[in-house]
Formats: sequence, structure tokens, C-alpha cells
Amino acid sequence: MKNSRLWVIFTVLVVLSFAVLGYYGVEIFRKAPPIPDKVVTDTGELLFTGQEIRDGQNVWQSIGGQEVGTVWGHGAYLAPDWSADWLHKEAVYILEKYARTDFNTTFDSLGTEQQAALKSRLQSELRKNTYDPATGTLVISSLRAEAYRAISAFYKGLFMNDPAQDHLREAYSIPANSVKEEGRISMMNSFFFWATWACVTNRPGDDITYTNNWPPEELVANRPSGALSLWTGFSVILLLVGISLLTYYYATRKGDHLEVSKLPKRDPLLGMEPTPSMRATLKYFWIVTALILVQVGFGVVTAHYGVEGNVLYGFDLSGILPYSISRTWHLQLAIFWIATSWLATGLYIAPAVSGKEPKYQALGVNFLFIALLIIVVGSMAGEWMGVMQKLGLAENFWFGHQGYEYVELGRFWQAFLFVGLLIWLVLMVRGLAPALKKKDENRQLLTLFVISAIAIAAFYGAGLMWGQQTHLSIAEYWRWWVVHLWVEGFFEVFATVVTAFLFVRMGLLNVKFATTAVIFSTIVFLTGGIIGTFHHLYFSGTPTAVIALGASFSALEVVPLVLMGFEAFHNLTLSRSTPWVKAYKWPIYSLISVAFWNLVGAGIFGFLINPPIALYYMQGLNTTPLHGHTALFGVYGMLGIGLMLFVLKGLTGKYAWKDRYIKIAFWSINIGLLLMALISLLPVGIAQSIASIKHGLWFARSAEFLQQDYMEVLRWLRVIGDTIFGIGCLALAWFVIGLKTGWSLDKQVEDHTEEHFPE
Repeated sequence: MKNSRLWVIFTVLVVLSFAVLGYYGVEIFRKAPPIPDKVVTDTGELLFTGQEIRDGQNVWQSIGGQEVGTVWGHGAYLAPDWSADWLHKEAVYILEKYARTDFNTTFDSLGTEQQAALKSRLQSELRKNTYDPATGTLVISSLRAEAYRAISAFYKGLFMNDPAQDHLREAYSIPANSVKEEGRISMMNSFFFWATWACVTNRPGDDITYTNNWPPEELVANRPSGALSLWTGFSVILLLVGISLLTYYYATRKGDHLEVSKLPKRDPLLGMEPTPSMRATLKYFWIVTALILVQVGFGVVTAHYGVEGNVLYGFDLSGILPYSISRTWHLQLAIFWIATSWLATGLYIAPAVSGKEPKYQALGVNFLFIALLIIVVGSMAGEWMGVMQKLGLAENFWFGHQGYEYVELGRFWQAFLFVGLLIWLVLMVRGLAPALKKKDENRQLLTLFVISAIAIAAFYGAGLMWGQQTHLSIAEYWRWWVVHLWVEGFFEVFATVVTAFLFVRMGLLNVKFATTAVIFSTIVFLTGGIIGTFHHLYFSGTPTAVIALGASFSALEVVPLVLMGFEAFHNLTLSRSTPWVKAYKWPIYSLISVAFWNLVGAGIFGFLINPPIALYYMQGLNTTPLHGHTALFGVYGMLGIGLMLFVLKGLTGKYAWKDRYIKIAFWSINIGLLLMALISLLPVGIAQSIASIKHGLWFARSAEFLQQDYMEVLRWLRVIGDTIFGIGCLALAWFVIGLKTGWSLDKQVEDHTEEHFPE
């Protein structure tokens, strides 16, 4: 297929996909669960107002938000899902009141028929939509208001300092006095009630709730709707069709096999003299290495909180480092170091491709480095101050903790980072401009490089689209633009282009073939990737059409991942193609690792939770971090490490590497990650899924279930994989330091010929 035709397909695909994404974004706005102006009882008593619900959402965000349990299934996996937990408590409370009033006994003591009658009565009360859009008033029964007060008192004790709740605070790793003011806890309870009301209340004129009957809760007849099963089946069929078509393409394509006789006899990059701006990127990779170690350290603390409550090996750290902060920093630092590695690689590649150094380019690279350091340190400090309740609600939004997973940093820091990305884009375009002006065979690949760079800078701006009190459904819509489209979409395209450029510059790929392959790969990834964003939003107060679109297109996302074996084989062949290429063994092996984790982490573990009927029971369980760890670190992290190694190879010049420590790092990181997934996260997630199917999500997330002895053992087993993984990260850091000190370099070797790299 000609490249011109591929460009047309690419353009049409992007325009139509974003049109669909935008249209249903408007639909989500129109059909989101309404926030009433006031909530009153059937006797006219005012319980709370809509403003208190919005303020309560801000209180929840200020203590860590999605880093303290979950709401609608999104967030951390240690404490309960507050909407599922509240719903179950509310149902049990009302059923007990029914049983006491009607039969003068407990609900569990009743016969099957009597229980069924009371559950039917409960379902009629809770599922009926009593919101009046004309007056903005939500009317609930006096009994439901009584349940609201009882559950509010329970949560007040939990989030403040009731000694009777100490055991739960330890199980949930929630410090005492996480919320310090009674007024704030009252508002947060109003928000929890509203989020739960959306889970159990039918949409007007329909028999499914605002959250598509999620969470599973048999007491209130929250069961999977027919749409979940229908679109699950359709997504599997679409996946099989996609795999068949792409397999046919791989089987019939020609021109991508290696002709060893035509490969360069010496490393084409060996004589390249790094420019000042290229050398200036070295400090970025020092910071990347440091952030990896710090991120892993916070991961250790976070994992231990899951089994030891608020302590780490007996030391109580909750007063200075609560779980919500350790997890926040663990996630934020992952994004920071991965993004920094990729951005620095772009800054290194730009002048290398064009062959020219723009004036003041090195100054710009150094300025951006300082700005990124300020953002990292400043945002982390702000998040700590927010969670420790040292900021007002407005100040917390701007400078503290926004409470949304992966985009926790305060709005000021978020805007600062956006400006930093725009500066990076300017530096990239300046560096590539001389090459773009040349009408040669590199121009199309360069154009896609620039497009991906523009997308990286621009699409982070989606994180600025929600405000302090934006409706949760709308905030979730925009949040997934950042998490899914920015990280999983356009960074993927950028990395594909950068990798192609590296291989072209090394003479291992023909530029025409590389251009065609990259455009085609981009089309394949974005076909499912853009609209596939909706698979994160099945149960976030969205209309049913979101389920159909998310299930169908996210299945297509898996298609290229299933065939990653082709890419792994291609990269393995490259690494053995000619003697001098073996000097790039570990960067290329990192790309092979990326292909493996794309298949396992993003593909298999991703599709495990991707179909609607599966996610209905699994949302908010440990099957999600199973996918998250193996995809985020396995794919994007290993890609960041691989790109870093490519650049460091260029900056260390003609010297060969002593590969003892990088070998330990590579295998330890990958083996440790695999063990972490297979002997801990996967069995815990499966056990929770079974519990969710049998008893409901509330039980799968409860302390009663998670604190069982065998679950404790499964969580402790993670230490094995974590330790091996940690050793790998330390070895990586030691190797990188050795490139500066000399212990990672073979300074006697100046020419990469066959004698230095025996088979």
C-alpha cells in the first residue's frame, strides 16, 4: 500500500475517532447522574444541599481521593469502594428495620419467602428515581434518611478517631483523623451518599441505574444488564476477526527481512559527535535513574501497608507518610521518570536527525530540566500538604492533591507541566526543522515524529479541562483522555517513531520500509486506541452507548498486542545481525521485553478485565493492578529504560560496555515483575473476582475477606518478586553510575568488531 493512501487513512481515522469521542463526551455531560440542589425527606426535612455534595467531593479529593479506596471502582485497592460499601450498608440497615418492624426479628432469621418480599420492597424503594429535575429536589424516605445518619456516623468514626474503628483503620491503612473537621466529614458523607444513589437509582424511563447496575449487589437487584453480555460477545468476535486480518497481513507482507550482506560493516553512529544539547540530556537520565529507585522505594512502602496496616516492618509511618501519599508518589514518579526518559530521548534524537544544532538549544534543554525538577519536587510537596489537611479546599485543588489517579498533582503544577511540554515541543521542532525542510525520503517519518510530539504536548492539556467542582462523570471522562490517550496512545506512537529512527540511523532498517511500517502501526494502534478510551468509563455514570463503543474498539486495541511475537523476533534478529550491533544488545533486549509485556501485560491481562461482563465484577479489584503493573512498567517502563540505554550508548562514545550489572538488571527486573504478577497479584485478583461474583463487590473489597489468612499469605508472597525486581533496579542504577565512573566501560575496546563480541 502506498504511503499516500496510508496518510489519508490515518487522517480520516483520527478525525472520525475524535468526532465520536467528542460527541459521546457531550452525551456523558447530558446524561450524567444529576446532582440535586437539595436532598429532603418525605416529611420535608432538609438533609443536605447540592453544594455540600460538591464540597464533599473536594473533601474526598483532599484526603487523597482515588488513593483512599475507590468510588465507582476507580482508585486504590486497599480500602473499600465507598459507593459499594455504602450501598451494602444502606441495604442491610433498611432490611433489618423492615424485619424488626414487620416481624420483630432479624432479617437473617426470616424464611426465604419473607426475605424475598422484604428485598423486593427494598428494591422498589431504592431503585425508584425520586429526583425532580423541575425543582432540583431529591426526596427520600425517612427510613432511608435514618440509614444515611447511621452510615454517616460510622464513616465519621472511621475517618476521624473512634477507637472502635481502629481495627478497620489498620486494615484499610487509613490514619486516624484523616479528616480533621466534623463539617468536612459531613460534606464527604453527602458526596458518598450521592455517588451511591447514582449506583442504585434507575435512569428515568429505564430499568438500569446511572452506573449501568454497577456495583454487583444482589440485595438491591444490581445485576449485569443485557447490554454487558451482548457487547462482551461482540467484542470477542471483533477481536478474533482483527487477529485474523492482521495475521494475514504479517503472513503476506514482504520487504522487511534482513539482508545481512547489505548491513553496515561498522556502527554508523560510532563517529557521530554529540552536540551540546545532546550532551545536556545526560542529566535527564541521571534523574530518571534516581526517580526509578525512589519510585520503587515508595512501592515497597505502599505494598507493605497492604499487609501491615499503617506500619512498615513495625515502624508506624502513617503520621508522616500515610498510604494515600506513598501510593500517590509511587504512581506520580512512575509517570515522571517514564515521561522524562522519552522526552529526553526526543531531545537527543532531534539534532542527531537534522545534523544541526539550533542556537541556544542547549540552554533550552537545561532550562527545561530545571523546570521539570521544580514540578516534581513542588507537586510532591503540595500533595503531602493537601493530604495532611494543611490546605483549604480551593488551595488543595490548585497546589495540593486533586484526588484523581495518575493526575494527582495540583492544578498549578499541572499547568506548569503543560507549559513545560510546550517548551519541549518548541525545542523538538527547532531541532528537527533543518531536516524537515529537506525533500528527501526521511521527510514522512519526520512528519509523523513531529505530529506525535505535538500530540504529546497538546493532549496533556485535557487534564486542564475539569475544574474544582466538576461533576465526577465529566472529570473521569477528561482524566482518561490523559491516562489513556496521552500515555497509552500518543506516547506509543512517539516511541514507535523514535525506535524506527534509531534503527534507520544505525542502518538496520530501510527508511522507506520504516516509514510505511510506522504509519501502518500507528493506524492499527489508534483504530482501537482513541475510541477505546471508553472502556474505562463503563460504570462512571455514562450512557449505554459508551459500553458498546468501549467494548468494541478496545477489543481492537488488543489485536496488535497478540502478534507482538513478530516484533520480538524481528528485534532479536537485529541484535544478532552483525557483530557491531551486539554492542546494542541490552537496548534491543529492552525492546524485546517491551514486546513480551505488550503481549502479556497489555494484551492478556488487559483483555482479562476489558470485556464489559468481566469488568462488571472485576472493576476495583487486584486484577486491575495486575494489568497496571505489567503494562505500565513492563511496556512503558522497559521502553523508557531501552531508550535511555540507546542514548547512553551514544553518549559513551566508542567504548564497549561491561554488561555484568546491566545483565543482572534486565533479567531481575523482568523476572521479578513476572513473579510479582503471577504469585501474588493474579491469585489475589482471581480470589476477589470469585467473591465479587458470589457475594458482591463490597465483600471482595471488605476487611473481612482481605484479612483472611490465605489472602495475607498471597500478599506476603509478593515480597519474592518485589525483592528480585528491586535488585534489578539497584543493578540498573549501579550500571548507569558506572558509565560515569568507568566501572561499566571497557576502556580498552575502541572498535566494535567481531573479535570483541564472540557468540
